[in-house]
Amino acid sequence: MIYSFQELLLLSAAAIVIDWIIGDPRWPTHPVIWIGRWIRWIEKRLLTDRHRKHPFAGRSLGCLLTVSTMLLCMGTVWGIVAIADFIHLWLGYAVSAWLISTTIAVKGLKDAAMLVYTPLANGDLPEARRYVGYIVGRDTSSLDEREVTRATVETVSENTVDAFVSPILFALLGGAPLAMLYRGVNTLDSMVGYRNDRYRYYGWCSARMDDLLNLIPARVTGLCMIIAAAILPGMNPWRALTSIWVFARRHPSPNSGIPESATAGALGIELGGRNVYFGTVSERARMGYPLRPISIEDTRSVIRLLYVVSCMVGIGVVLTWFVVR
Repeated sequence: MIYSFQELLLLSAAAIVIDWIIGDPRWPTHPVIWIGRWIRWIEKRLLTDRHRKHPFAGRSLGCLLTVSTMLLCMGTVWGIVAIADFIHLWLGYAVSAWLISTTIAVKGLKDAAMLVYTPLANGDLPEARRYVGYIVGRDTSSLDEREVTRATVETVSENTVDAFVSPILFALLGGAPLAMLYRGVNTLDSMVGYRNDRYRYYGWCSARMDDLLNLIPARVTGLCMIIAAAILPGMNPWRALTSIWVFARRHPSPNSGIPESATAGALGIELGGRNVYFGTVSERARMGYPLRPISIEDTRSVIRLLYVVSCMVGIGVVLTWFVVR
């Protein structure tokens, strides 16, 4: 099972369309659910109280977790596609396109953000807090309307990389197996990549691998957001560019600061500030130019930014296919 670059381009384009239409249904058979179950299963067998407190043992076991998850994700998907390919070439194409679509989540991200926006618009702050708690790692029980909106805007911005650009770029390089490898690493980071007492050492490898894999996609996303800001009314591409240049490096992540600062600059708002993770206060760098306060409508604005970026990438994939062909 070796697909040409032309085939990978078409498969990636098909996956984008599938995600736009179907989205990210939470079926029990969804690959990400199985990846999460694997991570929890192996954690119960590897991570003991003694190991998690020891830097060398914790990091060694964390490296084992990361490598095994990457190999399992890539190998399993390669086997599934190979079997489908053996049965019939077009079945292999269909399975590949569907598997790639499960690694991206544009519609799912939009739906999750709107589940926060709708109760906020209706004045139901507790309900909005509940739904934003599903998509962010910070404590949300005491957030006000502004902070709920900020959390939503930040996670949609950051996940424009994680939930779309990165998996598509990996799919273009190696089809469904490589896209699923990326999704496995990203799932690891979201589950164990925390600097708390439990995962400080065990999650170190997963977090660093996620940073490495997102290094180029994050910068591609930043460029796409600048162009998208030039297309969308009410957004400012020059401010998005300068915001990336000035503020992105202040973010603790080498990648997340790029899409977040681009969004802040494009919208003329300020992101970052005080977050609470598992009872620990974290003061995040403030990014962007606060020309106005954050409003709940910024949720809809960042969704438009997400969709324009996804359209640009989709069109770019199709145009590249025509050029290569």
